[in-house]
Amino acid sequence: MDNTRFDDLLASGCQALGVSVGPDVGPRLQQLMAELLKWNAKVNLTAITAPEEVLEKHFLDSLAVLPEVTGAASLLDLGAGAGFPGLPLKIALPSLGVTLVDTVGKKVAFIKAAAASLRLQGVRGLHARAEGQPETEGIPLAELLIARAFMDLPDWLSLAPAYVAPGGRVVAMLGKAQTDTELAARAEERELRVVSARAYRLPFSGAERQVAVFARR
Repeated sequence: MDNTRFDDLLASGCQALGVSVGPDVGPRLQQLMAELLKWNAKVNLTAITAPEEVLEKHFLDSLAVLPEVTGAASLLDLGAGAGFPGLPLKIALPSLGVTLVDTVGKKVAFIKAAAASLRLQGVRGLHARAEGQPETEGIPLAELLIARAFMDLPDWLSLAPAYVAPGGRVVAMLGKAQTDTELAARAEERELRVVSARAYRLPFSGAERQVAVFARR
């Protein structure tokens, strides 16, 4: 994909999602894509390798939650995989401190290498398993905790509060949308409340998505 087509697709995708990014985001995402595909040729990081799909299903899907993330000082991405949504969100929000955690060492190695290549300050990759004991796991608490299809929502809401700083929020990036009643029931079971819930579709494939935000009651 040439630079012009990348920029055009990024712009149209962001417009469709109702988000905006600075002029430097496109070139940096192109660099991230180049790093991802270079690494993926040797190390299996992602099954999504077509540039158009990487742009939509990794980059735009990550940027879609900018309304829920903007304003936070620190973000913890659990089950970050190859760095999504944490890395694109960091590129779009340079002042955001981001910690990305995964159990797969090669994916954490990629996160560290990509952050160094893009000269992203305030990015930390951690090779750890989140089991609800952040102090012993060496995982810092954050103002905003996020995960994309990391585990089923009930399991996520049981695990997540242990990693949120006081007054912070839990963000769940979901596939098919759940009803307000379902989300409220899941939250109440774990002494949480629903702050917001928003359904959207990816701009090119039309794949269904939902982002739900929770806080302690």
